[in-house]
Amino acid sequence: MPETPAQAAPAPKSRVLRQFELVDAVKAYDPTADEALINRAYVYAMKMHGSQMRASGDPYFAHPIQVAGILTDYRLDTATIVTALLHDVVEDTSATKADIAQMFGDEVAELVEGVTKLSRLEMQAEHTRQAENLRKFILAISRDVRVLLVKLADRLHNMRTLQFVKPHKRERISRETLEVYAPLGRSIGIHSIASELEELAFEHLNPTARTAIQRRLDALKLEHGAAVEKVAEEVEQVLSDTGIQARVLGRQKTPYSIWRKLQRKSVGFSALSDIYGFRVLVENEDECYRALGVIHREWPMVPERFKDFISTPKSNNYRSLHTTVVGPGGLRIEMQIRTEVMNRVAEDGVAAHWRYKNKSYGFDREGMEKDGGRDPLLTLRHLVQVMEQGEGGEDWVEHAKLEMYLDQVFVFTPKGQLITLPRGAMPLDFAYSVHTEVGDTAVGAKINGELKPMRTLLQNGDVVEIVRGSKKEAPSDWRNLTITGRARAAIRRFIRASERDEFQKLGKATLEQAFARVDKVLADVALAPALETLVLQGEEDLYDSIGRGRISATRVVEILFPGLKGAGVANSGRRRIEDGTDARLFVRGSGLTPGVVIHFGACCQPVPGDRIIGVLEADQGLTVHTIDCNRLADASDDDSVWMDLQWTPQAQHDAVATTKIVATMRNAPGVLGQVATLIGEAGGNILNLIMTRRQHDFFDVEIDLDVADARHATLIMAALRANPFVDEVERARG
Repeated sequence: MPETPAQAAPAPKSRVLRQFELVDAVKAYDPTADEALINRAYVYAMKMHGSQMRASGDPYFAHPIQVAGILTDYRLDTATIVTALLHDVVEDTSATKADIAQMFGDEVAELVEGVTKLSRLEMQAEHTRQAENLRKFILAISRDVRVLLVKLADRLHNMRTLQFVKPHKRERISRETLEVYAPLGRSIGIHSIASELEELAFEHLNPTARTAIQRRLDALKLEHGAAVEKVAEEVEQVLSDTGIQARVLGRQKTPYSIWRKLQRKSVGFSALSDIYGFRVLVENEDECYRALGVIHREWPMVPERFKDFISTPKSNNYRSLHTTVVGPGGLRIEMQIRTEVMNRVAEDGVAAHWRYKNKSYGFDREGMEKDGGRDPLLTLRHLVQVMEQGEGGEDWVEHAKLEMYLDQVFVFTPKGQLITLPRGAMPLDFAYSVHTEVGDTAVGAKINGELKPMRTLLQNGDVVEIVRGSKKEAPSDWRNLTITGRARAAIRRFIRASERDEFQKLGKATLEQAFARVDKVLADVALAPALETLVLQGEEDLYDSIGRGRISATRVVEILFPGLKGAGVANSGRRRIEDGTDARLFVRGSGLTPGVVIHFGACCQPVPGDRIIGVLEADQGLTVHTIDCNRLADASDDDSVWMDLQWTPQAQHDAVATTKIVATMRNAPGVLGQVATLIGEAGGNILNLIMTRRQHDFFDVEIDLDVADARHATLIMAALRANPFVDEVERARG
């Protein structure tokens, strides 16, 4: 995409990779490469981008050529190199996908379309527009990982020249790089690109911190540089003495990785013990474990610092043994033990599996699986599922950042299947990772054979069994018991479907009640005239709108029966509610779920046995009040929003409900203790107690209680009134 020219003096032109140089770079690893196709794409990109310029002062066509050059370092196939050359022509020139398909084939055309930003949503906020583009981009990746490889190379070259972009754009692009593209790179194992992206973004976002860390690293290099070489030589010698031939490479951590560790551990630079690390490269997997044993025998191991990513690889195919030892000279050092093949996968990720095989060059899936790898797209498919289920753009960015930055935890099903989750995951995350149906019907969890709360954090090695109910039930507050995008998306989707179903039930019951007040029966009335007047698609939409309080049931009656307008439509509803007749909707056992469309008023806290009514509130559902609640005076004068309610027999006999009592007590030692004892003896359970007013001789308290019903609450209050130190006790009424 063309960039705005810089305001400063033109920068010196960077050298553009020449046509024959690009072709030679590709043919060096793929002798069968289609040289003519690459040449044609090179010339076409130069022609189409023409006189377009970058902010650096370079001709724009230099950018796609450099992107292609980056990808030759990862030895990608001809189609990917051609895609890199053409990746901006559809967006920034007059070329179309059809043109690309005709000149370069359908495969290249599909890849170019996947890389092209497909949307310019001018009316939306910047972060939403970004999220929408990324959604489409990730969906394209789900079909071909080469799209991501081209996009990562594109972003890398843009970051290398970011200094020529205006400051306010620099910050936005750097933050997007750090939060989206670098984690995406790590998700498919391209650590070399991801690390460079992180460093470049860090340099623009926090140059002061990066400079300070780099100075400390330079000072350490002067102090310990010779020692690092000596350690590498000594480790090689110790391994050689036991018959293991190894290459040992010393390395220094990057400023950004140190910065993240400083933030995560909340420690100072001097407290970090693994600034230096060593890679021990051996011939095969068996020698990895042999080398580990030799190193642990030679130098003391630091407890709880050993990780085996060979037996349990990361989702991006990373495999290695990690350990930390107190090495030569008492220096605490981190060791990564792996084979040469594992090392290439660790650096280049999925790109390490493009190979020359059977007289052709391309992605070697069989070789990847033989190396112990897995499909690189598996790690992205949970994000694709979130997007395909219609989550908003902001939700996707949240989930992408959340899931990609977190470390992993490995847990098992009772049958021994390994499930990989982000660290911090809870049983519901596990349930939804197994299957959406398992999550929707979950009612509890056993961890290592013991029942545990749903808020329990899962640990490596846990065996998790989900206890399932007979029906789907995903309470809205369960979203707080998940951290994965898949689980949260599934719960939101279930709640949305449940809400619509229950608002329709509530709306239909409301309309039936409104019809009954004018001696009509809903089943006998054609609703088509009302649907046409209100511009609604069908009866379900009508019931939903009434249930949500967006359309008044009285308004529907007036449309269908114009002669009744103002006469009898809303003049008898409240009397019938107050005398308790014609109750049509039951609070419990009616198919409506408390907390979804039915809410119990916090003002009066109704319990079974209370006389109750409901008030329909816009987009809130039905709020249940006691018949004498003070808040009812605030309700609308439209009687169609008042609902007749009763308790079911089950509710009156089996329920446990919460109510609030307000008591005035004498200020004397031990009074609160006596009150608590009386409540306990009467079978009540104190949930909360607040002192609202305290004077020299009296004080007031509000007490929330678990009770069986209104009669139980009355018995508790009677027991309190019998205490000589309790002056007054009443139920809260709003």
